[in-house]
Amino acid sequence: MARPLDIVRAKFADEVLGVNEAWPEGPLVVKKDRIHEILAFCKDNPDLSMDFLMDIAGVDFLGQDPRFEVVYNLYSLIHKHRLLLRVKVPESDLALPTATDLWKSADWGERECWDQYGVVFTGHPFLRRILNHEDFVGHPLRKDYPVEGRQVLKETVDYDISRQGLEQSDGVGNFVEINMGPAHTATHGTLRSKVLLDGEIIVKLVPEIGYLHRGFEIMSEQVPYQHVIPYTDRLNYCSCAMNNTCYAMAVEKLLGIEATPRAQRIRVIIDEITRIIDHCVALGVNAMDMGAFTNFWYAFWPRELAYDIFTKLCGARLTTAYTRIGGLSNDLYDGFVDDVKGFNKALNEAIGDIMALLKKNRIFNERVRDVGMIDKELAISYGFTGPNLRAAGVEYDVRKAHPYNGYDQFDFDIPLGEKGDTWDRFFVRVEEIRQSQRIIEQAMKDIPGGPVMVSDYKIALPPKSAVYGSIEGLMAHFKHIMHGIEPPVGEVYGLTEAANGELGFYIVSDGGPKPYRIKVRPPCFYYYSAFPYLAEGSFIADAVVVLGSLNVIAGELDR
Repeated sequence: MARPLDIVRAKFADEVLGVNEAWPEGPLVVKKDRIHEILAFCKDNPDLSMDFLMDIAGVDFLGQDPRFEVVYNLYSLIHKHRLLLRVKVPESDLALPTATDLWKSADWGERECWDQYGVVFTGHPFLRRILNHEDFVGHPLRKDYPVEGRQVLKETVDYDISRQGLEQSDGVGNFVEINMGPAHTATHGTLRSKVLLDGEIIVKLVPEIGYLHRGFEIMSEQVPYQHVIPYTDRLNYCSCAMNNTCYAMAVEKLLGIEATPRAQRIRVIIDEITRIIDHCVALGVNAMDMGAFTNFWYAFWPRELAYDIFTKLCGARLTTAYTRIGGLSNDLYDGFVDDVKGFNKALNEAIGDIMALLKKNRIFNERVRDVGMIDKELAISYGFTGPNLRAAGVEYDVRKAHPYNGYDQFDFDIPLGEKGDTWDRFFVRVEEIRQSQRIIEQAMKDIPGGPVMVSDYKIALPPKSAVYGSIEGLMAHFKHIMHGIEPPVGEVYGLTEAANGELGFYIVSDGGPKPYRIKVRPPCFYYYSAFPYLAEGSFIADAVVVLGSLNVIAGELDR
């Protein structure tokens, strides 16, 4: 089958300005005039079938004309192919038509692009700031916005929820407005939702984010490539190592290298342990929201053992920063295999306890079955990936669809749900823990020998013996410390299957030692955008349960 970029190029030859042939996904650079028609073609043409709009990224090429670009990240579930569409947008006409009529994920994606870069999406139903405060002046990811340009904004913005067309059930009572969050035990993070209630029923819900927005992307553009790794820890802080791996692999793709075989295998083991403990958080907290506090302790005990392993491995419990571009910071320690076996044993006991407590528990069943349902088509349109997408019955897992780090060598299944309700989201994660255990057991059997870091001194620091024993080693060390890694000019999208779904880093390099542009594709961002759909019409108590089942992590959501 022809590549997606070739199909689009053949159909819209007059609109194409250029193409990057380095990767199958492009990007393909197009004019802005017919972008909506091109996007609709990508979605509807059977040879393309781009049913996912995975993400939207803005880029500011200050000093060039046109100055701005908007990058659409499209993916086809059927064909398993991807297309990056780059659209040139001049500063004098900084507007594009909205794609919200094609994909629901465009809603928040376009809001973020407008908030950070000032690109107007005409026809958008609710184009307002999303990560920055409503009174923020300017667009902070533009290259001419000062990095130190802080604005102290303390006033709470109150959403005006329209009541047009709404009627109270009793005909005389008043609707009640309440805030869920941003500081409430039920939100498990700095998430705020303005809720309009009719009795106990949610008739409208407007989510607001940005309370934990720390400017991850602009910070990452100020430091050398290796220095970004600790920042990635702070995205989904329940599964830090997976963020490290995804970022490192994206830069390695830009460099045209791969980590050593031993490093790849260790990454698999550590990432799967991390996936398990992330799921343990989701399971423990979700049931605790319904009063099952004992379940919280069942789920969190294995996490403690995993943290002991991480501490021995790299000296840190939570924010590990273990991965390096080109490999790992250090090799496994003596006793690692036995510790992982002990972790697996404790995990088996914990899962057994959780299943015994909840699987046939009447209260639990009535709280989660048919609650917060979403069907396949809507889940795809909202940009769901990971366990929440698989709970809706869609078999998409990056480890299977686009294997990396040797995942195609392991035998494991993709658990699927049927209804996309809270029950399915809970038990898909339970089964994914078991599948991760299978992967770990297989990966531990034949860990390759050799180094855990590539030997190219342009990417890895030379050993101390070379630094102190040769002028070449000393110079390589000096160059690496002073100039860092300098990938060639270009751009890539690197992705992995993180605990919450497809995690991606779109990176633009200008050939310098720092990333010119980094855009994260956070799975939580698109989950939370669907919260109104999942919660409206349900009881307020159900909204708490639904939110917990989505496992939205504020650090990743806000970045």
